[in-house]
Amino acid sequence: MDILLGVLAIVVVLGLAFLMSNDKRNINYKGIGIMLVLQVLTTWFMFTTQIGQAIINGIAAGFNKLIEFGLEGINFVLGGVEVGEGGVFFFDVLLLIIFFATILSVLTYLKILPSIIKYIGTAISKVTGLPKVESFNAVNSIFFGQSEALIAIRSQFHHLDKNRLYIVSASAMGSVSASIVGAYLQMLPPQYVLVALPLNMFSALMIASVIAPVRVPKEDHVDVKNVTNDRSIFEAMGNGALEGGKIALIVAAMLIAFIASLELVNWLIQLAFAGVTLQQILGYALAPIGVLMGISPSEVIQAGSVMGTKIVTNEFVAMLQFQTMLNDMSVKTVGIVSVFLTSFANFSSIGIIAGTVKGIDSEKAVSVSGFGMKLLVGATLASILSATVVGLFL
Repeated sequence: MDILLGVLAIVVVLGLAFLMSNDKRNINYKGIGIMLVLQVLTTWFMFTTQIGQAIINGIAAGFNKLIEFGLEGINFVLGGVEVGEGGVFFFDVLLLIIFFATILSVLTYLKILPSIIKYIGTAISKVTGLPKVESFNAVNSIFFGQSEALIAIRSQFHHLDKNRLYIVSASAMGSVSASIVGAYLQMLPPQYVLVALPLNMFSALMIASVIAPVRVPKEDHVDVKNVTNDRSIFEAMGNGALEGGKIALIVAAMLIAFIASLELVNWLIQLAFAGVTLQQILGYALAPIGVLMGISPSEVIQAGSVMGTKIVTNEFVAMLQFQTMLNDMSVKTVGIVSVFLTSFANFSSIGIIAGTVKGIDSEKAVSVSGFGMKLLVGATLASILSATVVGLFL
């Protein structure tokens, strides 16, 4: 029964994307089918085979070792600061972003990451029939944040029409940055965060390709020669650390603003309806799709409230809320919700992406602002799709 509900959820998600499509005749059904099969095979391999589980455990162990190294740096700077029981979120979680951003910057300077991303993107392009720029950007979005992923393809921006611009923007919103994965691993079960990275890449491409179909252009290439301006490994380390520090402060500022705003909204709601919160309203609103995704009816309201919180605020606010529920929910619900939360699909991302595109090409920023809500809906459908596929194997 759970498998039938999951299949129905996938049909519903793709059906909603089809209804939103602006060019139904040119949808690449073959490519979408291939990506869906790749999603299912990836999840099956990771969750049901010993080799797949060993890979996940190995990657998780690697991240945990990197977290240990990062904590050494944090403790050196803040070792004398007295903190209460439970620690301080900014110290224990957000400051790790600095170390992970430094590693990414060095790997980019050494041309290791750009080469990996280019070849994986090229392979995806050949298998699915999508243009190389869109495929490259989708893979790039696994490692870098929304702004950085789009900036990496700035030299190709003049080739992008409205549909292609939608796909690269959707990939950026539907993924997460590797620089903050370490922070996520401190809050959610590692296996679900890690499997969400490739699944979200495929989901974002699938949903975006249905909503905004594209054809491979005659000139289809990706240039990764000038992906960094760093002139030495030490400059890369310094710039990476500064960028990581900026991200940590931005996340902290957004958490303060969103959590405080959420409390304000709940206070206003309770003036009219005592005992009712925005989270509860969102929980009931998302309950139908939550049941289809495979969440138990007894847990779907709580799970829906977390998913809704992520959409209207950001993933960190929702993860903090979900952290308190982990021990009280089933393994399946924890897996589904964790995968859903591991993406940038929320209202604030619309502004981030529009602002980034404006800095690259002010004319195309107008298009992004015009399809902003469609972008959020598409990215949310992609998160639902990834979470549903995971639920089939839990």
